[in-house]
Amino acid sequence: MTGGPEPIGAEARRALERELADLRSERAAVASSLHSDGGTGDTADQADELQRATDLARLDDRISRIGERLRTAAVAGPPPPGVVGVGSTVTVRFTDGTAQTLRIGEVAAPSDQRLVTADSPLGRALLGHHAGDTVDYSTPDGRHSAVVLSLEAPPADDTAAGADEPPGA
Repeated sequence: MTGGPEPIGAEARRALERELADLRSERAAVASSLHSDGGTGDTADQADELQRATDLARLDDRISRIGERLRTAAVAGPPPPGVVGVGSTVTVRFTDGTAQTLRIGEVAAPSDQRLVTADSPLGRALLGHHAGDTVDYSTPDGRHSAVVLSLEAPPADDTAAGADEPPGA
């Protein structure tokens, strides 16, 4: 991201809050199953117990990250004028000469092919840049670059969503 708290739109906030509630429910179920057998048991029981403890740690980590994201987003404002931020609509030209208008989002939404998540390689590369800047990013199929042709600030009431990425993003 850009180094500071990123703004979050209403749709993205609701999605993260739903995920947080689901994770907390799942965590409660996993936690209640720990040490429920009353003894050490055989090797299979010990392996199951270890897996539940690993699951609990994974859930705790995700719960912590979502909680922190929601806390920091509450105080974040929109990106400065002329700077790519979450919710910005950006037109970029790729090295193959094609241009594409994308929106930088936060929550994946497969129904909108124009959205790129802020934590994707292309999304991360674009954050903080201005029209005219060239950005470099890596994907599993190699290094890529794109030129920011233009950008629009996020709408005042919706600064984040997310989605699929263009090929090579």
